[in-house]
Amino acid sequence: MEDLQEIERYMAHLSEGLGHSDRHAGLRGYTTGLMSPLQRKSVEPMAAHMDPLNVRSRHQSLHHFVADANWSDERILLGICQWVVPLMDFSDGGWWIIDDTGFPKQGRHSVGVAR
Repeated sequence: MEDLQEIERYMAHLSEGLGHSDRHAGLRGYTTGLMSPLQRKSVEPMAAHMDPLNVRSRHQSLHHFVADANWSDERILLGICQWVVPLMDFSDGGWWIIDDTGFPKQGRHSVGVAR
């Protein structure tokens, strides 16, 4: 239960960077999908997993948040840094490495792209 409360506080903190309050549900829905046990973390499988009786509407809302909603990734990353950095212990030195390990999709046979 304590972990769920911590996640709720974290989501509330990140939501501050989204601007308009109607984007908060999109953030919660998308992050819930990313934390799901699905192998494919694209919007359609997430929508089917989260709301099997309303896949079309859930897909539309998730897609809108990811593709169309106007929010700043810089503000979200700042929120993440504000939350995470104070919890890190650099007293013995150390590094915080943030790296996108994805591959851009190119052609029909891209490595790491599920079809």
